[in-house]
Amino acid sequence: MRALLIDITRCVGCGACVAACCEQNHLPVEEATELGPYRYTVVRKLRTRRGEVYYRRLCMQCLDPACASVCPVGALRKTAQGPVVYNPSICMGCRYCLQACPFEVPRYEWNSLAPKLGKCSFCAERLASGGVTACAEVCPTGATLCGERDQLLKEARARLAAEPGKYLPRIYGEREVGGTSVLYISHVPFSALGLPENLPLDPLPGYTHRALSQIPPMAG
Repeated sequence: MRALLIDITRCVGCGACVAACCEQNHLPVEEATELGPYRYTVVRKLRTRRGEVYYRRLCMQCLDPACASVCPVGALRKTAQGPVVYNPSICMGCRYCLQACPFEVPRYEWNSLAPKLGKCSFCAERLASGGVTACAEVCPTGATLCGERDQLLKEARARLAAEPGKYLPRIYGEREVGGTSVLYISHVPFSALGLPENLPLDPLPGYTHRALSQIPPMAG
């Protein structure tokens, strides 16, 4: 399964990843710090006592995605290679996915007469042809790496072990909500990057299924 490793200590805020994402997905190139229906990744700036820190946000591509589990028509699904992909042609606009996502990622075209969902598709077509994501391809510092998830976890652990004073001793996304295909290592708290730190380690669809199983079936 493919994944991304994002090393916050290496991000210089150049925005090359954002530009590449917009080009890959035919999105307008505009200044933005928030995800939106036409902005699948953003680079934000955080001011700390040690100086400015730049970091990316995008869909976490959960291994067992809650968004796909609640979609009643299968418009969202997890592929074997890693991406959580979206099929707008069958989307019914219920927006359950917006409520289900623990990372508050999906965005909706509220002003459109034929609204669709907007989120990172993890460059599914590029991965299917053996390539890497557009963002990883253009990153000049190696802050974003694309590869097999197991190998990226090894790389992350190696960086943490080699410079223990540089990083927090944790790989975000390794186990959160069952694991994600986007992994972070950082020298600042993950909560400061907008990543929730109180998530369960079990996949969220399991909680949904257990709750729904207690509801009596409706009589016809």
